[in-house]
Amino acid sequence: MHFARFPRVHFAHLPTPFEPLDRLSKHLANEAGGGPRLWIKRDDCTGLATGGNKTRKLEFLMGDALAQGADTIITQGATQSNHARQTAAAAAKLGLACHILLQDRTGFTSRDYTRNGNVILDQLCGAEIHRHGAAADMNVEMEALAKTLRAQGKRPYVIPGGGSNAVGALGYAEVAMELVGQANAKDVKIDHVYLATGSAGTQAGFVVGMAALNSGIPTMGISVKQERTKQEEDVFALAQKTEAHMGLKGVIKREHVVADSGYVGPGYGQSTPGMVEAVRLLASLEGILLDPVYSGKAMAGLIDHVRQGRFARESDVVFIHTGGSVGIFAYLDTFESNA
Repeated sequence: MHFARFPRVHFAHLPTPFEPLDRLSKHLANEAGGGPRLWIKRDDCTGLATGGNKTRKLEFLMGDALAQGADTIITQGATQSNHARQTAAAAAKLGLACHILLQDRTGFTSRDYTRNGNVILDQLCGAEIHRHGAAADMNVEMEALAKTLRAQGKRPYVIPGGGSNAVGALGYAEVAMELVGQANAKDVKIDHVYLATGSAGTQAGFVVGMAALNSGIPTMGISVKQERTKQEEDVFALAQKTEAHMGLKGVIKREHVVADSGYVGPGYGQSTPGMVEAVRLLASLEGILLDPVYSGKAMAGLIDHVRQGRFARESDVVFIHTGGSVGIFAYLDTFESNA
């Protein structure tokens, strides 16, 4: 796969570390009388205002924006959007104006949630923030803003929520190649990969990349926002578009896309006991910070699957850490009340 064919700006710290989770593996194995070896792909270490998975997508999205002569970036996300924060940082680095449309998707009104965490970093990176209620159609709102800016002589480039389109998904198709190369170098035969899946771009790009490599490694997406069938349909649809954008044909199959929606809890961004436990375990056993919305719930799913005995003893399971730990500061009450 020759990714240099696509417009790109290089600002991520790559390759990200691929490390064993020895203490977590031992902890879970002691509970269950055995279990898999757990590994982590540290995409929380990509740089760019505390890093995260969107930085990889933004290399291709910003490359495309510059190729089209854009001078302004528009994107959207939930109030504590990791994607919005990384987009604001990328725009700042490239000297582009940035408009972030933040939508209330949780109903949380605490100052920690509405002003702290990702939101303060959006502002520090110079983004102009526009707030919208839960009923807003964010794609319509972005296009309306783009129309206004065009009338002012600006050249806006609109990025979908999560950077999740065929251009952004290239970043995670490349991760497949990076991860398999690191595993080969360490003589690690990967049996399963786990990651959070929300706006679909991360899982879609990754499964296309893994299929193109003929890796034979199954990927489990832990959904953070919706039921399994809809999540899988969204991921597969974007995977097909990504495959076409890469010039591939017949690589991605429906069976490559698997999601588990059993860890969403009350809804997107809403805390669960499993998420809180996962965040605490990774911090206390490995010194690694997860986030409350994505990686915390994904790790909760992986931990539960280990406890259910789904993996052969001594198999190797990789967790892709998509970043977002700054979001912990927006959930102060959640973690203090569980202290």
